[in-house]
Amino acid sequence: MSAKAEPSQGSARATPEVARAGSSEFVRVEGVTKKFGSFTAVDDVSFSIDRGEIFSLLGGSGCGKTTILRMLAGFETPTRGRVWIDGQDMTDVPAYERPVNMMFQSYALFPHMSVEKNIGYGLKHEKMSKAQRGDRVREMLDLVQLTGLSERKPHQISGGQRQRVALARALARSPKLLLLDEPLAALDKKLREQTQFELMNIQDRTGVTFIVVTHDQEEAMTLSSRLAVMDKGRIMQVGTSTEIYEYPGNRQVAGFIGSINFFDARVIRRNGDLLRLDVPDLGGEVDAAAIDGVSSGDEVTLAVRPEKLVINRARPDETNRTLGTVEGLAYFGKDSLYRVRLPGGNLVSAMSVNSRRAGENERVADWEDQVWLSFAASSAIVLTS
Repeated sequence: MSAKAEPSQGSARATPEVARAGSSEFVRVEGVTKKFGSFTAVDDVSFSIDRGEIFSLLGGSGCGKTTILRMLAGFETPTRGRVWIDGQDMTDVPAYERPVNMMFQSYALFPHMSVEKNIGYGLKHEKMSKAQRGDRVREMLDLVQLTGLSERKPHQISGGQRQRVALARALARSPKLLLLDEPLAALDKKLREQTQFELMNIQDRTGVTFIVVTHDQEEAMTLSSRLAVMDKGRIMQVGTSTEIYEYPGNRQVAGFIGSINFFDARVIRRNGDLLRLDVPDLGGEVDAAAIDGVSSGDEVTLAVRPEKLVINRARPDETNRTLGTVEGLAYFGKDSLYRVRLPGGNLVSAMSVNSRRAGENERVADWEDQVWLSFAASSAIVLTS
């Protein structure tokens, strides 16, 4: 049931092929629907997760991702469908009997307890001696690199350190499955990026299967072996970061992940591995990588991401080119975003990497400049829905 894995972009982990070698289905959600009165929060959702994966549920607020997490944890019961964990049907099993732990967005640390006592709190009811509990807490402190802060209270450590305390507490009971609800949402951007790699390293060392709920696209793409894009209670697409970003299944997924330009198009003909399209907003005919299931005369959508558009003052040799006027410019340091008005009135975005240190007068283009935009046929995405 799992999509074929490809190397994931932006991740410090081993590629998914390596990470999943010899692995087996560990979690299976089968035809699950969850209703609250007349409202359907999750609508006939099915997916599977391999042992040892970091799998992300990605979507906007209210899409149903947290409800799925709560059903996996046992806090909610599906209206229809089944939930399997490690080969066992867990649909009706209470939360306290599941091999699952959950790390909440708020971290929920006890303010009056030390870091050490927060981590060891969940071990009180385990069949362990005091010495064994102490050893386990020290192991967790070492895992999250907080050994020297064991006696501090939560208010005496940073947000990133509190996040690691919560993670250590969640892992202390050796769950088979760890559920993380927006685990990095409380952190600032720079710390969030740093903590993503720490989280991946910890997961790699423990081998515990992680399911992460997030609305942050970059976070999901960085952390995950695979991710599922959700909208209105349904899963739109499951795949690796590369698959979702470069090969979106429909216009909705393409528009949700990253920035993208859409153009109405009509199929003229197929030439081997290329489709010749009529795209009025681009001034005529362009080529795009061919897809199956389309015929001459079909109405489709052509999608091109801003970083795939090359912006130049001089006319390029590429077949796929159009002339426009710069109406907006934003400098981000590592790259610049250009907003270009095409002759037909369409406003498109093009991204240019600032690979060299340059002054104001050395930009690719400036406000109100006429520029050429071009793109390779292989960079264009043809969508039928």
